This record gives sequence, structure tokens and C-alpha cells, in this order.
Amino acid sequence: MRIGILGTGTVGQTIGTRLVQLGHDVKLGSRSAANEKAAKWVGGAGDHATQGTFADAAVFGEMVFNCTGGMVSIDVLNQAGAENLKGKPLVDVSNPLDFSRGFPPTLSVCNTDSVAEQIQRTFPDARVVKALNTMTAALMVNPAAVPGSHDLFLCGNDADAKARVTELLRSFGWPGVLDLGDLTAARGMEMILPIWLRLMGTLKTPMFNFHIARA
Repeated sequence: MRIGILGTGTVGQTIGTRLVQLGHDVKLGSRSAANEKAAKWVGGAGDHATQGTFADAAVFGEMVFNCTGGMVSIDVLNQAGAENLKGKPLVDVSNPLDFSRGFPPTLSVCNTDSVAEQIQRTFPDARVVKALNTMTAALMVNPAAVPGSHDLFLCGNDADAKARVTELLRSFGWPGVLDLGDLTAARGMEMILPIWLRLMGTLKTPMFNFHIARA
């Protein structure tokens, strides 16, 4: 599959590397087609890895990952172009973390809205699926890094898009993908971040995840 990734940070590069390892063609998008971080990633990721602008990545991908910060995601997706996202599963990995008042960050949107819903309203022809935002990047692509059973949450309004994204996530090694329903579930998924950050501080590691125990 051809997959476009928006964002050249740790999350975008980690997901991109895993996708290339699985045989997908990946284009890492940034504001500049000559982005140095993207070029370094391409140099180490192999023949299936390329780089370009946000628009280049969106055009390229049959599926697109938004791996940018939640406070800039709408701007980035505008640069990617609504027409280039039309009809495609758009996997939103972002979180609305606001660091303007220091650490720990606050949430720029919560309770009655989410970044994922804002993206869907702004780009109604994209098929937004929220996933992977409740864990550290290394665990997103390698669930076996944390022993035992644990869960990945997912939500979205389009059943086919969720099915396609779920299939891809299972190829990462995720047996436990919990579909939480429509995109309003993204509010809770994004609001997990304050407790996730507190847990990271308490446990002294980001290598943990949530497990839903059922009777």
C-alpha cells in the first residue's frame, strides 16, 4: 500500500519505519520538500521510503497518517489539501497538548469536542479514524515490547475506514483492537493523556499501556 505520513517527529518516523519494514511504500511529508529530518529518515529507511511536502504525502497515500501535534493539525492538513485527502482513511494520531504554560501540558480541546472531530468537520470528505494516540511511539508499532495483554483503542464514523485501519494495525502485531464507536469517542481517547503523562512520571518509563479487564 502507498501510505502518506504527515509529520517528521518521532511518531511519524517510527510509524513510517515499521510500515516500510512491512513492505509498504511510505512518503514522509513536512512543510518543506527538503526537510533535513525527513531526508535523514529516508536515507536510513530503505528504497520504499521517500519524502515531500504535506501535499505530496497526501497525494501519494492511499491512506494518510496525521502524526503532527494536535494544536497544528488543522493547519498541516490544510497544507496537505482537502482534495488530496478526499475519500481516504485519515488516521489521526495527534493529541491536543498545550505546553504554553509549561509542563504538565493542558488540553487545548476537551469534554465536548476533540481534535479528531475538528479534523472531520474541516475535512468532511476524509474518513477520519482516531488511533494510536494513547501510547508511546515505540509501542504503537511493537505491542510485544510490553509483555502480556493490553489494548489499542480506535474510533471513527466510517466502518470501512475503521476496518482497513484495523487490518493495518493487526499487521503491527496488535491482537486487541477495541472499536469504541463513532468519532465522539476521540474525546475520551484524547483526555486519557493527562493520566498517561502522570503514569509516565510515576513509573519512570513511557513503556506501558492500558489493559481492559473484563468479567
